[in-house]
Amino acid sequence: MVVLATKCYVEGDARDRALDGMYSLVDNDVGELAVEWTVGVREDGFVQVDVTGEDATVARNVLAETWGEVVAHDEGFVPGETYVGTLESWDADGFVLDAGEEVHLPADELGLGVGSPEQVVERFGLVQHLPMKFVHGGESGGPDAGTDADDAGAHRLADAERDRLYDWQRGPGRLNVNSATRGEVRATVNRAGHARDIVTVERLGLLEQSIVCTENTDPPGLLAAIGSYLPAEMRCVV
Repeated sequence: MVVLATKCYVEGDARDRALDGMYSLVDNDVGELAVEWTVGVREDGFVQVDVTGEDATVARNVLAETWGEVVAHDEGFVPGETYVGTLESWDADGFVLDAGEEVHLPADELGLGVGSPEQVVERFGLVQHLPMKFVHGGESGGPDAGTDADDAGAHRLADAERDRLYDWQRGPGRLNVNSATRGEVRATVNRAGHARDIVTVERLGLLEQSIVCTENTDPPGLLAAIGSYLPAEMRCVV
């Protein structure tokens, strides 16, 4: 079994559609291997995939590489190593990620420029449950983590995560969404008559998507246009 670093937190028909979509995504990742699998959801919302068969180990590794893996409690975190957690909350003190247990990233370890964590969330268009890479600082050491190889200090965003978020700002406009599959977001954009205003819908997690706008599209305008069609949290990258 592998526990993926993405959550399924919707209910009813939306949950069924999300898990059907997850099954197809797993099939895309490992369907050519000699394995069978089932997709389920843990009590804490993380998606788990039970894999059996001749290529089970390879399949689990592929899925962990593609989605990120939630570390089992009995394995524990290794200081200085990079993991993936989902963004659960933020306040003046920093971010809280869920990586199977709560991981607090202090505000001064975000490395995303000036401003409070709340301002960082708005500036980079972050939505709840977004999978994000972080470096585990361990239980000792100072707060000044320098590289992903450091073995102690405060938990912090990984360099690769910071690079991704800054790339969002440097590229075309984006509108980030949660609580919807990629297919649902694309269908919503089409239904609202804005298919020509976007480049693609980039999958960030099972239910977290990033709508990449064309150069001439204003992300806040797109948000206003599709917001009534999609019951989701939406933020523009500004």
